[in-house]
Amino acid sequence: MRQIKNNRKAFIQKTGLALMAGISKPLVGFGFTEKSPVIKGSNNELKPIVISTWDFGLKANEGAWQVLKNGGNAIDAVETGVKVTEADPNERSVGYGGRPDRDGKVTLDACIMDHQFNIGSVAALESIKHPVSVARAVMEKTPHVMLVGDGALQFAISQGFTKENLLIEASQKEYEQWLIKSEYKPKVNIENHDTIGMLALDVNGNLSGACTTSGMAFKMHGRVGDSPIIGAGLYVDNEIGAATATGHGEEVIRMTGSHLVVELMRMGYSPEKACKKAVERIIGICKQRNKNIRDIQVGFIALNKKGEFGSYCVQSGFQYAVYNQNGNNLHKSDHVI
Repeated sequence: MRQIKNNRKAFIQKTGLALMAGISKPLVGFGFTEKSPVIKGSNNELKPIVISTWDFGLKANEGAWQVLKNGGNAIDAVETGVKVTEADPNERSVGYGGRPDRDGKVTLDACIMDHQFNIGSVAALESIKHPVSVARAVMEKTPHVMLVGDGALQFAISQGFTKENLLIEASQKEYEQWLIKSEYKPKVNIENHDTIGMLALDVNGNLSGACTTSGMAFKMHGRVGDSPIIGAGLYVDNEIGAATATGHGEEVIRMTGSHLVVELMRMGYSPEKACKKAVERIIGICKQRNKNIRDIQVGFIALNKKGEFGSYCVQSGFQYAVYNQNGNNLHKSDHVI
C-alpha cells in the first residue's frame, strides 16, 4: 500500500511540474493536435505593437505608434494609422486617390473591430475620404454593424462628414486609358496593393483592428471584397489574437480567412503557422475549383495576445510593416508557392 501511495505521489509531482512548465508537447483531444505548438512569449516585452499590410504600412504605423507610445488604446491607434493611408493620394488603392470602378466612380470599403467584439463596417461608400471613421461611427452610434452605398453616405453626412471628390487626375487618366480596351485582368502584387489592414496591441493588453480599401481597380460597380466583412478581411478576439487579409477578396470571403487564422491561433498555432494553414486552405479550395493559383495572391498578417506576430501569403511579393520597441520595420512574408 505504501508503495502505491509513493507511486501516486511521484506521478502527481511529475504531472504538476509538467503543467507548470507549460507542457512542452501539445495536448491532443482538447483543440490541440500534434502539429499545434504551444505558443511561448513574454507579454511584458512585446507590447505595445502595431502591424500592417504592405510597405505603405510603414507610414500608417507611424501614426498608430503616436497613440500607442503615449499609452493610448488600440482602437484609436488603428483608426489613426489607417487614416494616414486613406488621405494619401499617392496610394492609389486606398481612400482619396483610389482607382475607380468601371463606371468611373471611386467606392470605398472599411471595417473596424475592438477588444470587446464591437464592430462597424461600410461598403460601396462614395465621396467620403475616411471610410474607417464612418465605420467606427456605425459601430458606436447605430444599432447596426454595416451600412452600404447611399445609406452609408447619408449616415456619414448626418455625422458631420464632408463630401469630397476622391477621383484625382492621375486616376482619371488611368481610367480613360483603361476604357480603350476595358479589359479586367487583375495582376498579382500590383492591383492587389488594394488594402491596408492594421492590428494593434496596446499597453493594457487589448487588441483592435481596422481594414480599409478602394478595392480592385476597374471592378464592377457595386463589387465588394473581403475588406469590410468582419471574419473575412478582419477579425479580433481579445483572448486569443487578431488577423487581417489582403489580396483577392473573393478568395478570402470564400473561407472566412481572418476568422480562420484566429481560430487556428486558439488551437495553439503561432501567428505565422496559423496564417500558413489559412493560405494552404485557400490553395486547396482553388484547386477544387480548378482555379489557376498563379493568378491568385492572398496574404494574411496575425498578432496574438502575447504580442507575437506573423504572416504568410500564397506567392512571393507580399510585405508587411511592424512597429514595436525595435522600431518600425518592413518584413517580407513567407509564401507557399
